Amino acid sequence: MVARVSLDRGWSPRLTDATVLSRWNHLVGPDIADHCTPLSLRDGELVLQAESTAWATQLRTLQRQLLYRLAGAVGKDVVKRIRVVAPTGPSWRHGPRSVRGRGPRDTYG
Repeated sequence: MVARVSLDRGWSPRLTDATVLSRWNHLVGPDIADHCTPLSLRDGELVLQAESTAWATQLRTLQRQLLYRLAGAVGKDVVKRIRVVAPTGPSWRHGPRSVRGRGPRDTYG
């Protein structure tokens, strides 16, 4: 019943995308899931944020294996490519005003 309604209303692709994001730990396993977070899945592109730059590199080398594993679990046309982004650094901005330049990091010696 739910599958039929989702097909009739065109919700199937969005439900499949949500399935990948919500079942991420189960789909890729805890070894990979502990070191990256899926940010979005749109038009077949899965965006992952790695916990470190080393893990970003590792995920880029594992792309083919991840695509193969995801294709077997949710279908081959759901995730077509993976884009890995590195973690963001801390922000030195505090408050509404800021000064251009290196800021407090230039006093570290």
